[in-house]
Amino acid sequence: MHIWVDADSCPRVIKEILFRAAGRTQVHLTLVANKQLWTPDSPHINTIVVGAGPDVADHEIAGQMAAGDLVITADIPLACNAINKGGFALNPRGTFYTEANVKQSLTMRNFADELRGTGISTGGPPSFDQKDRVAFANELDRFLTRHQKHAEK
Repeated sequence: MHIWVDADSCPRVIKEILFRAAGRTQVHLTLVANKQLWTPDSPHINTIVVGAGPDVADHEIAGQMAAGDLVITADIPLACNAINKGGFALNPRGTFYTEANVKQSLTMRNFADELRGTGISTGGPPSFDQKDRVAFANELDRFLTRHQKHAEK
């Protein structure tokens, strides 16, 4: 299993949680961004720098990930791609995307895009807070624990 991070919009605190998890579990972690990022010196952590532009990092992740991989993203179309390829997708706020909720989220995203296209302000997501950080850390830990137990069998 490999963890892929849509790193351009991923909060720093989430990256730090992922760095510690990769070190602890020795799971490979790749951050994909349109600029060079700092990462700790680890054989399990690397970055891929892609060109600037909309969805370039998303396309890179979708093209390289495999079934069973985990994608960390707030991008709903990327989460949908990951699930369709047999992978898993976790939002930085600690919510796993599933086949059921990703389709609903994609519908709501498209509806909000249509509203914004007509000039209606839909607002943005709430501020990232401590509750989100804890929820993410807990979900990631549960996922990695399940994965390790499954790999040992």
